[in-house]
Amino acid sequence: MTTDAAPRDMERSGATAALSAIIGLYERIPRDIIALLARAQVGWVFWASGQTKVDGFALKNSTFYLFREEYKVPLISPDVAAYLATAAEHIFPLFLLVGFASRFSATALLLMTLVIQVFVYPSAYLTHAWWALALLFIMANGPGTFSLDHLVRRRYMEPDRR
Repeated sequence: MTTDAAPRDMERSGATAALSAIIGLYERIPRDIIALLARAQVGWVFWASGQTKVDGFALKNSTFYLFREEYKVPLISPDVAAYLATAAEHIFPLFLLVGFASRFSATALLLMTLVIQVFVYPSAYLTHAWWALALLFIMANGPGTFSLDHLVRRRYMEPDRR
């Protein structure tokens, strides 16, 4: 019994080429766009959370209550934690959105996410995992070209190419 291996080899070759072409399309998705979306998504989550804690430039009484009765972060007083967390939820998301000190801001928000996961809402691990993924992407890949970090780097950190 003989088999005709040539048509099967051609089918495999065609399938391999098609698969390679599809993977090539995926690889063309710009990382700069992914970085911008990651920065905007996670930044918005933290900014919105920070906005619920303030009334103008003052912390709401309910914010202090949350930190005393619900959040209960160890090692620092609830009032200090309320001020620090609220400041962090306003400063770092803003930095992320404009792409300034992005890797450091992402690191700070990742640490905050870990504190929230461990001490505040341990059952919300799926939500926190999404935040962590976006923040880790920014930490590993940077903020992309649509950022102040990119402009600063081009201006001050890359060698002069005259």
